Amino acid sequence: MYRVKNVYLICGFSAIGGGLFGYDISSMSGVIGTAAYKRYFGDPVSYRQGGITASMPAGSFVGSLASSFIADRFSRKVALQVGCILWIIGSIIQCASQNITMLCAGRVISGLCVGIASSIVPVYMSEIAPKEIRGRVVSLQQWAITWGILMGYFLQYIAATAGGGPDNPGQSEAAFRIPWGLQMCPAFFLFASLFFFPHSPRWLASQDRWEEAVQVIADLHGGGNVNHAKVLAEYKEIEEALRFEREEAVSSFGALVQPRILKRVVLGMMVQMWSQLSGINAMMYYVVYIVESAQIGSPLTTAAVQYVLNVVLTLPAILFLDKVGRRPTFIVGSFLMMVFLFISGALLAIFGQPNTGQGNIDITWVVVDNVPASSAIVASSFLFVAAFATTWGPTSWAYAAEIPPPQVRATAVSISTATNWLWNMVLAFAVPPLFWSANWKMYMIFAACNGAACLHMGLFAHETAGLTLEEMDDVFDSGRPAWRPNKRPSRLDALQKDIEQGNVQVSAPSSAGSMELKGDGDKVVALTTIERIHTHAGPAK
Repeated sequence: MYRVKNVYLICGFSAIGGGLFGYDISSMSGVIGTAAYKRYFGDPVSYRQGGITASMPAGSFVGSLASSFIADRFSRKVALQVGCILWIIGSIIQCASQNITMLCAGRVISGLCVGIASSIVPVYMSEIAPKEIRGRVVSLQQWAITWGILMGYFLQYIAATAGGGPDNPGQSEAAFRIPWGLQMCPAFFLFASLFFFPHSPRWLASQDRWEEAVQVIADLHGGGNVNHAKVLAEYKEIEEALRFEREEAVSSFGALVQPRILKRVVLGMMVQMWSQLSGINAMMYYVVYIVESAQIGSPLTTAAVQYVLNVVLTLPAILFLDKVGRRPTFIVGSFLMMVFLFISGALLAIFGQPNTGQGNIDITWVVVDNVPASSAIVASSFLFVAAFATTWGPTSWAYAAEIPPPQVRATAVSISTATNWLWNMVLAFAVPPLFWSANWKMYMIFAACNGAACLHMGLFAHETAGLTLEEMDDVFDSGRPAWRPNKRPSRLDALQKDIEQGNVQVSAPSSAGSMELKGDGDKVVALTTIERIHTHAGPAK
């Protein structure tokens, strides 16, 4: 069967899994303001609407926890295909919903898919991408999320105009059934395309399918040449890491509690937690409420502008993340989001007042007849989304997927992603009541969380750009504080150079999975790759 060999093409199609989640965000935020949705489901507000919205991240939480078992046992590709099937089933139930219970059930099932995809897509991408562009290609997941949000919103926008528009009391049910039905299409496309994608070479190696693994590496990074120096060097890295973990003979779950590994698992969990506590999904799910609080413009039109900004401004992060690095991106992004949320909250506190009947009764605090203040609130919301899109949006997925050790990567990423969905679920349920009771104070809560994230990343987030997945042990086990840069060159680059110069000879793997490392005169060298590179490069700085 034909196999796709272009890394960008593989990762671009795989990122459709993220696009499914993005589509759901906008398909829900777009319908909650339509007359058809309110009439059919009994005008859900506060905790009721929070429960409907939270049902999908609840399913995603369970799906992300189950993802590592499926991915480790059956492969990353099969796990994603299972997710596609679940998404299609959930979409059918949502589209046919007769009541809130049926709607929530469909969203939970679709959420299982999102949990699996959001955990496994970054793992799959990080395991097939070369280190030089790993951040860029893994960031495609976040870009796909933003495209899913945008496309879903405009489909919802068009559907909402049916039957006299979103404010018509007699609006047709097509306003919400059409977008909920159309979301099946990307899942069908992703399911079919996965048949033509290669397995992760690191998963193949873990199954002792060595010849297939090195052929995949060659196809992706060496133009199909299994004897290419880069291919042999990368394979040697994977082989040594796998041998080390097998010598330890520790199960993936048992390894998670080892102190040197646990600190990375916790860091990945914290990154995903801060990503949610930044407030971005509150803005995305409930942008209609934000605009109605400001009492300016059309909520649907203003939301469309926000979604376009989210797509466009994610692109610079994709292009420059590997050059700028993960650490400064986290720190600057948290600081900017904190500032913009403080501005929005302060403007609402100073110029707002309790809602005495203006506009949506779901909103308890509004700015009345103050166009400059309202405009500033909306502008701050746009700038907040821009800050997230260029920093935390793509970086959080890339970082959490690349820092765990090889033997626990799928499990660790599933746990960190489950943390994301746990907080997503909590916030989806809690934000409507916060809009109702805390009003402007909600912005201050999220701003404080961004300040805490800025401090935490500054103290504990090591830089990982430009290093292989197998070199993360060197970064996190060195004892060096996170704020001190690691100036040691990549081991992979040094080994590749040695192979090219003939200082080291690495033979392609046999069917038994063995590999020879030889020095000058065909004399077998007993040094490991790490020891040899340290011999060339000197002691760590």
